[in-house]
Amino acid sequence: MEAMATDWRDDGVRVIPGDALDTNTPQTPGMNRAAAVTHDRAGAQKLWAGTVTIHPGARTGAHHHGDLESVIYVVRGRARMKWGQNLEFVAEAGPGGFIFVPPWVPHQEINALDDEPLECVLTRSGQEPVVVNLDIDGVADPEHVPWVDPLHRS
Repeated sequence: MEAMATDWRDDGVRVIPGDALDTNTPQTPGMNRAAAVTHDRAGAQKLWAGTVTIHPGARTGAHHHGDLESVIYVVRGRARMKWGQNLEFVAEAGPGGFIFVPPWVPHQEINALDDEPLECVLTRSGQEPVVVNLDIDGVADPEHVPWVDPLHRS
């Protein structure tokens, strides 16, 4: 019995043009999400990727994404992330910065700038749009947590 050949043309690399993103995604006030790579659009089995634009001065409510891991890449603007049981920690990232959000971590995304949008690329470790909203007001003065590279501490 002969093995079937893979059709690399239709089952290989997918290139999704920037003007072909799907905005028919769950939206949050003050934010615009658009899907690029999903199972339905590109055949992805383990990843979801797209863009998010957070309006000037806007912020999400506190939430987590269940057992999904998320990576946010800042393209333009300034991202402020608060996290923790009471949103007691904070850090910021500018263009070229990455933000990693582990599973189950309560967090809040904030556009730190009042005069320009925050544009990011978002990748998640699964296909389901898991968002669990939390009733957390957060502390008034969160602790700033600087990045320390565990591989190159010096």
